Amino acid sequence: MNRRLIQAVLVALLGGACQSESAAQRQDSQDRPFTTTEIADFSSPWAMAFLPGSGVPLTNMALLTEKEGRLWLVDVTNGTRTAVSGAPDVVVAGQGGLGDVMPHPDFAGNQRVYLSFVERGPDGTSGAALGYGTLDLRNPSAPALRGFKVIWRQQPKVSGNAHFSHRIAFGPDGLLYLSSGERQKMTPAQDLTNDLGKVLRLTPEGQPAEGNPFNDPRADTNRDTAIWSFGHRNVLGLSFAPDGRLWASEMGPKGGDEVNLILPGKNYGWPRVSNGSHYDGRDIPDHKPGDGYEAPKVWWNPSVSPGALMIYTGNKFPAWKGDALIGALSGEAFIRVDIDGDKASKAEEWPMNARIRAVDQGPDGSVYLLEDGPSGGRLLRLDPK
Repeated sequence: MNRRLIQAVLVALLGGACQSESAAQRQDSQDRPFTTTEIADFSSPWAMAFLPGSGVPLTNMALLTEKEGRLWLVDVTNGTRTAVSGAPDVVVAGQGGLGDVMPHPDFAGNQRVYLSFVERGPDGTSGAALGYGTLDLRNPSAPALRGFKVIWRQQPKVSGNAHFSHRIAFGPDGLLYLSSGERQKMTPAQDLTNDLGKVLRLTPEGQPAEGNPFNDPRADTNRDTAIWSFGHRNVLGLSFAPDGRLWASEMGPKGGDEVNLILPGKNYGWPRVSNGSHYDGRDIPDHKPGDGYEAPKVWWNPSVSPGALMIYTGNKFPAWKGDALIGALSGEAFIRVDIDGDKASKAEEWPMNARIRAVDQGPDGSVYLLEDGPSGGRLLRLDPK
């Protein structure tokens, strides 16, 4: 029995909650429904976010981070970029450096911009951090992030240079959701006394939010009260759907990459269960109904290495509205996952011949991709054919 047939049998046995790869689900079609336009080149782009506001030029302007610690203000109409001063000092090593960027929901009123990054710890350790500053655009040739302050620090600081995660999303409740990777230490993801391997729910000032599942003063006081969900490996995409549901893309080990619906207090299983295996070939138990862990809505084996995830809300691509758009790193692809309420299924996968780190949506409904590679990456705009 060949591999594809085996996988089809497994899908039939396990059901849609744990989808494996099949020829029908993975559509490596060169017939793309979009054109690509190169906007600009960058050294090591990691994330971007458009500045909310009304009128030109603000709606054409996006902030873009480079892992080495540079923050840019980019005019996507012509690719012009201007360095933004005031970003924090970062540790650049492995996967570490300057990470996500996110304007506050009331940016038009407070000009606040959040950045995640990697900072140094004691004795050669490091960890993710989150802070914000006020974006000063009064001098168009010298934009600045002023008064930057750190409001959250990943604990504990550990050795190594990977799995920081540090993706940011603001929810409809006005609270800040932040992914905190397990730093390749695995077991801390199941430990409720630390930040590692978690999705956190914070106030805009970085404090644990009221109503968090482990923020009950009558409960174990050693628990990390910022935790929203746990048992995560490396969540590199966070995005809210219009119905208020939070979706995440997560890198698995050797296989087992996931799209998850993030629910409060749920345990997503890492490292006790995964639909992948360890890199040295050791087996990990698969997700199974009734095992007590929240199973992925979609998964890939072999890996595609999902980067950022965005729920599309624009009108330029009506067939994509409400769906998850994902960049694949090792898979070098742009992926659409169909979202229907609390359900998800694989749709299209378009080869891009480059690692795709991030996906964002412009004010006019265009889709923007950031490439990722050792020699730099392009900012691309996708438009309907």
